[in-house]
Amino acid sequence: MGVEMPLAEGRIDAARARSEQVLAEWLDRRDGACAPLDDAIRYSVLGTGKRLRPVLVYLAGRALGAEERALDAPAAAIEMIHAYSLVHDDLPAMDDDDLRRGRPTVHRAFDEPLAILAGDALQTLAFEALASRPHPRLGALITTLAQAAGRDGMAAGQAIDLGAVGASMDLAMLQAMHQHKTGALIRAAVRLGALVAVDETDPRVAALDRYAAAMGLAFQIHDDVLDVTGDTQTLGKISGADARREKPTYPALLGVEQAKDRARELLNEALESLEPLGEAGQPLAALARFMIDRDH
Repeated sequence: MGVEMPLAEGRIDAARARSEQVLAEWLDRRDGACAPLDDAIRYSVLGTGKRLRPVLVYLAGRALGAEERALDAPAAAIEMIHAYSLVHDDLPAMDDDDLRRGRPTVHRAFDEPLAILAGDALQTLAFEALASRPHPRLGALITTLAQAAGRDGMAAGQAIDLGAVGASMDLAMLQAMHQHKTGALIRAAVRLGALVAVDETDPRVAALDRYAAAMGLAFQIHDDVLDVTGDTQTLGKISGADARREKPTYPALLGVEQAKDRARELLNEALESLEPLGEAGQPLAALARFMIDRDH
């Protein structure tokens, strides 16, 4: 008998709350040399967001037996990288967005130079946080985060995305772009949690990576669909932006209904990947269902 859904949802809520607390502690523990920069950093991170990536760190780590305290630094680090990427993605030179998470983007609330510097500072602070606690696999943890964020991960995905505006892209190319832009950090979050608990040769690490790969792509497809079907108030950002920028998306290539079907297929793949974890994987399954298998 699996873990009951309310219990799994309780663990998700607890992980989200803990990640919020840990992030606040990191960003409020000391003032930096420039108060406006500190304000922009805090604005970009605290009080908003689903905290999907740090929650994945906690749930994956706990599923393999890691203590929550040991997961705090990787959870904070992955969310700082994610926050930095959003700040930079929203800049006029990138996606030029005015709204993020229901409020003005950082370059609108402050100014463009400060937004650039806030993103820069968050990126380096992420590695400071990750390296702040000794761990026998610290090198592997740092490598995981660096590869996911850099030229072979998220940064590459964003570059491909920018280059694809107004251009044609087939399904395989679109999937590759999303696997880098969105999927890389989601896979890194799960891997960070797993590596805190066990060595990378543990077969459950590979099972979790399959889960994360399928979930990451499904999550991006779901996000593409919401950009078509959602409204600005619900999304917290301007709806329909992808179509206006002529960006390739799953709904544009497949249609909305087929895109939804593909997201559900990937969700099933993610859930099947968790079978080697037994009941310990149920919170991860509940999170995937919540993020993907809901009304579009």
